[in-house]
Amino acid sequence: MTLIALTGGIASGKSTIARRLAEHGAVIVDADALVREVQRPGSPVVTAIADAFGSDVVTRDGALDRAALGARVFGDPEALGRLNAIVHPAVRAESARRFAAAAAADPAAVVVYDVPLLVEARVDDPWDLIVVADAPAELRARRLVELRGLNADEASARIASQVDDDTRRAIADVVIDTSGSVDATLAQTDALWARVQSASAT
Repeated sequence: MTLIALTGGIASGKSTIARRLAEHGAVIVDADALVREVQRPGSPVVTAIADAFGSDVVTRDGALDRAALGARVFGDPEALGRLNAIVHPAVRAESARRFAAAAAADPAAVVVYDVPLLVEARVDDPWDLIVVADAPAELRARRLVELRGLNADEASARIASQVDDDTRRAIADVVIDTSGSVDATLAQTDALWARVQSASAT
């Protein structure tokens, strides 16, 4: 199995790269989807979050009130650290299970972990490659406004809450420049796939 970490800042084009790799045959494991899964209503993670942050961050039907929780942790590094200490181990365990299942199904599988918080939580995992989707912060802010409906202040705050681009680039084995056209991003992704296939054939 080849295990690839795919990361990038918000609105960096990471999903475009993941979709292309899936078209080539990669198994995609989406960290954001795993977070939602471990935070399903009634889960141990939701119970632990309620214990740490108060019962009002959980709705009457047992679901996590993401807006209420976000209001508690956004801009508060200590609170965010407490939340991550609850969520990250559960996500790590579930992702490891998915990786193992993919390897069992196909020992030659290429598994891509689509993970926004690689630097913050997973950089020391045994990745064969770390791929960073890279675009200037100003472009990503414009995408957040034009494509996701945020206002300029919201877009800037989202970007500022993540690690800086230089920190992400410093851990990269491959940087895919997503500041150009979609076709240019796809061409770089195709080249990455060819590199991975060539390495696995040797």
